[in-house]
Amino acid sequence: MIKILVGTGKMRYSDYLNQVNVRHRTVNFNLLTSKNQADKSGSLAPPKIELTAKQTFDLLAPYCSSRIMEQVKAVVPLAAYLMIFQILVLRHPIDAAFALCLGLIAVIIGLAVFMEGLSTGLMPFGTIIGDNLPKKASMPVVLVIIGILGVGVTFAEPAIGALQAFGSSVDVNAAPYLYEILNNWTMPLVLMVGGGVGIAAILGTIRFVRGWSLKPMIYGALFPVVLLTIYAWLDPNLKSILGLAWDCGAVTTGPVTVPLVLSLGIGIANAAGKGNSSLSGFGVVTMASLFPILAVLVLAIFVSFSISPEEIIAATKASTAAAQNEPTIWQKTPIVEIVLGVRAILPLVLFLMFVLFIILKSSLPNRMITIYGLALSIIGMCIFNIGLTYGLGAIGAQTGSVLPAAFMELPVSQFSPIYPELVGLAIVIGFAFLLGFGATLAEPALNALGITVQNLTNGAFKKEMLMYSVASGVAIGIALGISKLVLGFDLMMLLLPLYGVGILLTIISSEEFVNVAWDSAGVTTGPVTVPLVLAMGLGLGNAVSAVEGFGILSLASICPIIAVLTMGVVIRILNKTKDDFSENEITSDDLVKD
Repeated sequence: MIKILVGTGKMRYSDYLNQVNVRHRTVNFNLLTSKNQADKSGSLAPPKIELTAKQTFDLLAPYCSSRIMEQVKAVVPLAAYLMIFQILVLRHPIDAAFALCLGLIAVIIGLAVFMEGLSTGLMPFGTIIGDNLPKKASMPVVLVIIGILGVGVTFAEPAIGALQAFGSSVDVNAAPYLYEILNNWTMPLVLMVGGGVGIAAILGTIRFVRGWSLKPMIYGALFPVVLLTIYAWLDPNLKSILGLAWDCGAVTTGPVTVPLVLSLGIGIANAAGKGNSSLSGFGVVTMASLFPILAVLVLAIFVSFSISPEEIIAATKASTAAAQNEPTIWQKTPIVEIVLGVRAILPLVLFLMFVLFIILKSSLPNRMITIYGLALSIIGMCIFNIGLTYGLGAIGAQTGSVLPAAFMELPVSQFSPIYPELVGLAIVIGFAFLLGFGATLAEPALNALGITVQNLTNGAFKKEMLMYSVASGVAIGIALGISKLVLGFDLMMLLLPLYGVGILLTIISSEEFVNVAWDSAGVTTGPVTVPLVLAMGLGLGNAVSAVEGFGILSLASICPIIAVLTMGVVIRILNKTKDDFSENEITSDDLVKD
């Protein structure tokens, strides 16, 4: 305490603090709150809040509308584009328009409910398991669990249901093995695709922990894929399976697989002290799109050794003759879609519960919210499956089947051919390009990837630059896929050289751009784009009497990879030229001064 004489006009420091201190009173909090009155049972619990219908609506409206509008932005522009094109350009009315609109509404509501359930129900499982699994289990056990999880998340992907639904449109005489796998080997097909995702998840996790480069892993995964592709390509009976196999790589990298497997892998990498790298989240999408191709090729070759094409055709004719009975209630819509929805989500949920409660002996921090999310996931998947049958699949198949009327005569179109052949072909290919470009820019995940890449490259690779590169690549890929169907050229004559270009660009590109480019392909294949493009391709293939309508998605996957890698090489050259120019200017200035 500092003592100062009063005569000097000064005062003690403690007196000064007492003078300037804010005067206040201390009041007990209980005096400010109302006391709860005991009810008849003697409970002092506060009464439940009672809301009117309007108050309830005002609370729920912003919560629901923001989630629904996100799906409206993804679904409505694409569906409107297809409808307007079909009516104005192809001069063909929309068949079963009312049922189709109801189906699209079901897609929007189902996806909104499913995505909300995914974020509140399934994702917390992935986060908790990823954080705790390495602490309570050995690395082999961790990898086994992640591998099994890869199979489970594949069943839960919305686009897998679309793949299974299109088996009946394949002509058994033209493509017996494709028909056999899509109709009689459906469950083994999904299990093999899931096994491929599981292996990819295991390798991605090991890469996180070990800090491996992605480049050797791409080369190692593509080598057996290309070998088996060439083997199947040289076999006339297996050739028809290649489009399906390469399309499966795009189907698996959807809104369930990528976030759930990624959260597990990064959690394990963080536990191992290796999760701080800016690239620690990349690579899983790439592996999850390559190994399913390998798995489907292995399955197709196995089926070819098990049964001959003649046996498949004979068995199909016999089963068609015998299957004249009325289908059971479980085979009728919408029961079959609901069963598929429950079967897709429930096994994954049970497995996650087993890992969390039995192996980790942990509990959920917000149990009621998680249960609510899991219920939404199942309900959303069931509604989405119904919408897929009557909405997305219907409009895609309808537009695809009428599309050739632009350049050739079709029984379903009284005005066909509407345009001269070259003009009609140009219109169809241009339609496909705009469809791919618009659908890709509408993907929310692409915007998130663009922000990540901009931060990763310190602004050298702008968000808009990446988005337009990827969108242009997908647009060119879908246009090439449609061209393959209408012009009838071989898919592998285009796909293998494109992958060769991709590998050459990968060799000369930096690790950052390789990670971003190869993962960008998976970002573009969302739950709306995949069913729509699959249905349109198969409808178009049937209309032009193509053997099969697959292959569009595979081309839409490799083209954005090439586009982003090319842009990365251009940026690096421009930066190097700029640096060299700056050094030359500095040198010239120094010489002038001397």
